[in-house]
Order: sequence, then structure tokens, then C-alpha cells
Amino acid sequence: MTDGDAFLAQLRADLGASGAPHVGRHAITTTAIADWCDAIGDDNPCYTDEMYAAASIHGGVVAPPATLDIWDRPGLPASQPGGRAGTDPRSKVIALLEQSGFTSVVAVNSELELQRYLRPGEVLQNVQILEDVSPEKHTGLGSGHFVTTRHRYLTVDGEHVGDLLFRILKFKPGTARVAAPEEGAPAKPDPDPALRPRPAINRDNQFFWDGARQHELRIQRCTGCGALHFPPSPRCWECGAFTYDWVVSSGRGRLYSYAVPHYPQANGFDYPVLVGLVELDEGVRLVSNIVGCRREHLQVGMPLELEWLDSHPALVEGASDSRGAVSLPQFRPATPRRNEQTLRAAEVEGQRLPIWSLPVTPTLVVSGALATRDFTPVHHDRDLAIRQGSKDIFLNINTTLGLMARYVTDWAGPEARVSALRVRLGASAYPNDPLTFEGAVQTIDGNAVTVGVRASNSLGDHASGTVELVLP
Repeated sequence: MTDGDAFLAQLRADLGASGAPHVGRHAITTTAIADWCDAIGDDNPCYTDEMYAAASIHGGVVAPPATLDIWDRPGLPASQPGGRAGTDPRSKVIALLEQSGFTSVVAVNSELELQRYLRPGEVLQNVQILEDVSPEKHTGLGSGHFVTTRHRYLTVDGEHVGDLLFRILKFKPGTARVAAPEEGAPAKPDPDPALRPRPAINRDNQFFWDGARQHELRIQRCTGCGALHFPPSPRCWECGAFTYDWVVSSGRGRLYSYAVPHYPQANGFDYPVLVGLVELDEGVRLVSNIVGCRREHLQVGMPLELEWLDSHPALVEGASDSRGAVSLPQFRPATPRRNEQTLRAAEVEGQRLPIWSLPVTPTLVVSGALATRDFTPVHHDRDLAIRQGSKDIFLNINTTLGLMARYVTDWAGPEARVSALRVRLGASAYPNDPLTFEGAVQTIDGNAVTVGVRASNSLGDHASGTVELVLP
């Protein structure tokens, strides 16, 4: 038997073993539910509006389905040096792996099955079973072992409320495979937007760039006839007047046309570049980049919303001309509106869900982790995350599950009941790399509907899986 075989046998010594029931420290509260909803951006009134929830199929406020496995977590004390060490089978495996240098961790699979939604005041417990520990695998993150557990969730009164299959990868930092560049391949352009040419700022367009620095999209307005113009002009195209002011755009519009130039490639841009002719709600059109989606998502007429790219730092402190800081308007697919009426199964056959482009910010990463009671430092501490083989902090799997459930239930309506969430993680979701969600109805069986969902970013698929619903 090799050393590797002996180590794997040690890791697998407790396969099939159950841990003692782990009881949550606190009951579920409406405050914790509201904090979770704030972090995920989920406005479903069944979670926070007592009057609405009382009249719903739930008969009262319920916890979002993606929160099943957060309520019994030990909290911050167990994450501190010298904190409580777990005695369950997985904790023993993790301790062995970390002693052998497999110190980094990332979740890769989570499958939640819900018997019913949880309610404020309930205290949960779970029983863990160690299902599998894989042989050492070589992955894009590094060499490591996949550890799989199953969890059965019950109230402290013994009522079965749900189940979880959970898989993590424990890997050695610094062991990731790095593809060698192809010999003779041309160097890719540097995508740093500060390398783009600076705009030419003059008396005619100064007001526009001043507004951009304040994240205001200003549209020139003739004070003679009230006509709106873009781009700015020294004279009104309609009446010939030379006097003007401006209005601030709502930032909403539609895609009038688009192009996808590939060559020649220049520094400052991340290719492929999506260039759109955007028709604003105010009636004028401007050319801008479309971000947060891929070429295949573009459709003439699709709703768009404004976001800002702070592209250039100031060359001279306080400068208001081209030497000052520069912000550029760009557009992403508009966030779909939440459906206030719950759909029926007969209405959804063959439906595709609208595209949702979600900006991933450091605030989302950190608040999502804290709201899901995940104090693993790679979701809060950038320096530590880099030391453990990541390029930055990244979304935890519970936030991804919550976003996926929000995406589907925003489409299906507030009283669509989630019966299962099955997610496989791929590329990490880092700050400043938007996630694009897309989905489609896969199967319908009576009132049970399965929706396939994919969330991707510039690195590829971040998450893929299914959300299983029961429609009333």
C-alpha cells in the first residue's frame, strides 16, 4: 500500500458514519430573515410582510427556501483561532486534510430538498453523514480531495423539514494547473479601461462630462424650443438657438441596434466588445458599450439600464477637463421586474426566463456571506483569499443559491413554493465581474415545474442547476 493509499484509507475511515445531532444556537427570527433578504435583494413579501404572508398559502411569514442549512451554523466564535472544533465526521476529515497541507476550501455542489418552508421561532438541528471522500484530484484550483456529506434537517421537536447534499473541495494552494501560452500567439490587449483614449472636453460638452463624474447622464436641452440633443451641439438642430441647459436621464432605454467589432483590438477593452445604439426613454440615442451579457443575449428592443464605469483616474487633482477623472456611461440588461401575481403551471410551458445581469460587488460578496452565517475568511478577507490561491474574495455557495432562488421566484411569483434547489458551482464569482442569469422551463408534471438555470461571468459558468417549484 502506497502512502497515498494509506492516507485515503485514513480519510475514508468514517464513511457512512453519522455525527451527533447538531442543534442551532438560536431560533429563526424575522430580523435574520430580513437581513438575508436585504443581502440577496429578495423582495418576496412572503418573507417580510406579515399581512401579505398571513393571506398567502403560507399563512404567515416564512424563511426563504435557500436558508435551510444556515440556521444551525456555529457562527463567528467557531471561525476564530482556538474556536470550537467540530467532532462530526466531516470535521475530522477536514482536520486530517489541513494537517497535510490541503488548507484551501471551496464549495462545489449543494442540493437542497425541502419538505416545507421554515418559520420564525423554530430551532433546527441536523444529522450529518459522511458519504464520500475522493482520491486526490488535480483541478483548476489545485490538487485536492472532494468531501461529500448528507444532512437531515429537523426541528428540535423531531419534524423532518429538509435534506442537503453538500460537497466541498479541500485543496493545496499554489498547485493549480496553469496553461502555458501558445508559442507565437499574439499578446492579448490589456483590458484596463484607463488605457482608453481620454475624451476631448470643450465648452460645448463640459456639462456632460461634469455630470458623468457625478454619475449623472445629462442630455442637452434647447431653452428655445425644448428639443433634446445627443451628442451635445453648439446650436439647436430644430430651431437654431444657441442657448441650452440639460435634463438628467432616468438611465432607462432599449437596444435600438448593435455591432460586435473584433478587430483591430486595442488596449483598454475586454473582447469581444458589445457596442449598442441605445434609445433612451427620453427619446435620444447614444452609442455605448453593453455589459453584463454575451452576444447571444442581445436582442433589438431589449430593455437596458445605465451603469457607470469609472475608467480614468485624475491626472491633476481637481481638474475638470480631460486631465480629471473620467466616468463613462454603459448599459446592461435591465433587471427583470418581480412578478406580483403567481403563475400557473398551464401558463409556463416552454417559457424562457428574462436575462438578469447582476453586478457583483465586494458589498454583495461580504453581506451575502454574513447573512448566510458563513464566516469563512475567503469571503471577507481579500489578503487571506489571495494567500489561499484565489485572486480575490468570492461569493459563497449559499449566496449563489439564494440568488438563483430569487431569480426563479421573481419570475414565477411570490407564492411559488420551491421544493428543491440543485446547484453545481464552476468558475468563482469575484467582485466587478457581473453574473448573467438565464433560465428555461424544463419539465412540467401537474403543478410541479422544473426550471433549468445558468449563471455565468467572464470566466465561464459560475453555477448551473435546477430549481423545482410547486405552483398553486
